[in-house]
Amino acid sequence: MAANSIFTSFLEGWLIRQESFFQELEALLSPVDGFDRDHECSKIIPRVFSHYQEFYTEKARAAGGDAFLLISPPWLSSFEKSLLWISGFRPSMLFPIIERSVAEDLSAVQKQRIEALRSETRRKEREFTQAMARIQETVAEPPLYGLMMSYEKVVNGETSDIDGAMEELKAAMMAVVENADALRGWTAAEVVGILSPVQSVKFLAAVSRFQLQARKWGMERDRERGNITTNNN
Repeated sequence: MAANSIFTSFLEGWLIRQESFFQELEALLSPVDGFDRDHECSKIIPRVFSHYQEFYTEKARAAGGDAFLLISPPWLSSFEKSLLWISGFRPSMLFPIIERSVAEDLSAVQKQRIEALRSETRRKEREFTQAMARIQETVAEPPLYGLMMSYEKVVNGETSDIDGAMEELKAAMMAVVENADALRGWTAAEVVGILSPVQSVKFLAAVSRFQLQARKWGMERDRERGNITTNNN
């Protein structure tokens, strides 16, 4: 079975578990007499992070070092792909979600820490964006450009030269993808480290809702476009 098919199957199950986590997170925000909300919220947070870590572990396994597959994942809808930044969500997208979910609950100190984290996250995003741009520019530079232009004519050892150059390109891209994934996890962990357990659950519930709705809307749009294409043929 192709790697993308294996991951697509995994993703379907992962999203079902994501929906279940979302329902748990939402339930924790409903007031119940005699319920230790802080304690229960503290218990679910590491479980949610473990759930996301499973996603990144399986994604890396499915890619098998092929950064080209991760840059435009076939398991995502067209809309989800439009939100991609180096194979995943842009970490700075978390900050508008914070503002919409827990902004009114934040103390002055928390707001300062969140703003400092936002600045650091954006700095690292620019660093990785520039790194990826530099890698992509090498495609139009010697020796890769010359090898690609002569691809139809390659014989003997020249084929291995192209393969070797492409492997180097993929390895360089993969390093940036891994750094971007690490930044996504780091930013989310730092946010939760600033928020209280209840605030963290509000934040994680909002993230889950956004992700699930983006997936649902994107898949529905792709199906509609597929139906239109079929009907026009």
